[in-house]
Amino acid sequence: MSRERVALIHGVGLDGSMWEPLREYLEPEYDVQVLELLGHGQRPPARDGVTLAELAADVAGRLEPNTHLVGFSLGALVAQHVARFRPDLVASLVSVASVCDRTSQEHAAVMVRLASAASDFPATVEASIERWYPEESAVPTALIDATREVLQRNDPKSFLACYRVFATADAEIAPELPDISVPSHAVTGELDPGSTPEMSARLAAAIPGCTYSIIPAARHMMPVERPQELAHTLTAFIKEHSNVR
Repeated sequence: MSRERVALIHGVGLDGSMWEPLREYLEPEYDVQVLELLGHGQRPPARDGVTLAELAADVAGRLEPNTHLVGFSLGALVAQHVARFRPDLVASLVSVASVCDRTSQEHAAVMVRLASAASDFPATVEASIERWYPEESAVPTALIDATREVLQRNDPKSFLACYRVFATADAEIAPELPDISVPSHAVTGELDPGSTPEMSARLAAAIPGCTYSIIPAARHMMPVERPQELAHTLTAFIKEHSNVR
């Protein structure tokens, strides 16, 4: 019997390695595909002015039909675009730590971070680490250091091009969300300051039939911080919408 396919899309400035803690819980049961975005990992650089549609087309070109698509942060916006415009490829959609239709205040905050990244990229790396892994974090130091090293390896121009998509494309995809027809779920951390529980509720309200859940006491990097709980959420949803009988 064939196994369900699950494709994982990382967030801005990261790469496929962020999924390693989660894969441990998924791979015994699922055929897991890790997809890196343009400008990240082993993919070609992202051009200045790259669009959400271009990032999504690059992902769609590597997907097989009936894949359960899981996107994290920027990857969630990309996954939503694929689900909207290439539903033939998507068995279900899970948006992990996704922003959604930012308010003017939320938009202003992310634009400040974009400007900071343009002026001082190394400081942006450290600010991200501090935001994602607070001092009291239970995440092993080795994993935090690995995240820092991935961020530091970014080409700043590619990073800025993709971060601009992350900062602005929620407004672009928002009008399309009501036309997403695949089974959908949103999940974020209770303490995520940027991809808030309110945003997941907003996303669930916008996509027809979308459900959402909150992982208590979790922050942004749930796939690293709380992989077992996130895996439980994903597998429960995927089983509900399984194509394999």
